[in-house]
Amino acid sequence: MELTVYLAGQIHDDWREDLKSKAKEKDLPLTFVGPQTNHDRSDDIGEDIIGKQPGKVFRDDAASSVNNFRTEVLMQKSDAVIALFGEQYKQWNTAMDASAAITLGKPTIIVRPESLIHPLKELSNKANVTVETIDQALDVLAYIYE
Repeated sequence: MELTVYLAGQIHDDWREDLKSKAKEKDLPLTFVGPQTNHDRSDDIGEDIIGKQPGKVFRDDAASSVNNFRTEVLMQKSDAVIALFGEQYKQWNTAMDASAAITLGKPTIIVRPESLIHPLKELSNKANVTVETIDQALDVLAYIYE
């Protein structure tokens, strides 16, 4: 049985590649999907599709519409969601994606450092599992195959 896992979280470093590599080492039958990780592409997609916008607000709104469409399609097709919260970047999109996953009834694993226990307490309470590392998140998924 192969599972599709949506990887929600910031797009500014290579945590997804690290997780994918570790999943491959564990020989887990997982396919990963997620947001557009090319930041410029994500910011430009609205104008690339519908044309130049009259200002920054409209540009961001156009890009957000397309990015939200992508997220919704890929998340609905996913079997589970891993939402990684880090300390370095603002985590608004991660919180939005984790909330959407929970609302859709997707089994959700939240990965967050100890320093974010309090700020994420309600979200963690709604998720199926909360862990502190991507290794622990993969162990949760690996347990499905035992």
